[in-house]
Amino acid sequence: MDTVAAVLHEKGRTVHTIGPEASVWEAAKAMDSHNVGSLLVVDGDRPVGIFSERDLMRRVVVPGKDPKKVKVREVMSREVTVVEPDTRVKEAMAIMTERRCRHLPVVEGGKVVGLVSIGDLVRWISRDQEFQIRMLEQFITGSYPA
Repeated sequence: MDTVAAVLHEKGRTVHTIGPEASVWEAAKAMDSHNVGSLLVVDGDRPVGIFSERDLMRRVVVPGKDPKKVKVREVMSREVTVVEPDTRVKEAMAIMTERRCRHLPVVEGGKVVGLVSIGDLVRWISRDQEFQIRMLEQFITGSYPA
């Protein structure tokens, strides 16, 4: 199956979150400790934004703001594009390209069930293409199992 659900099944459904009142410093430390490029910003259970490395660079580091004093809510991306588990991988990539985002929360029944990055999707598509190439090579050379 070539859906976001299949990607989540392989990579896991862990979503790292942070509250909007946390400092950017706390968010950066959390991203570093989890080795992720973004955190979903939640108020209780409700997603209210996403904070990414891009937000950190463009809205905090470059303007010279103090990350220990700036709150995540002040610099997070507020418009969060989401997809459902049955979204096709190529469709999710097209959404990311069009919206210029690198992370998509996956929502099912109004609840966040995972998050995929552009890297997750590129790996998925690359692996699928490698498999197709191997099958074609086997077919051409006559070693394809009949």
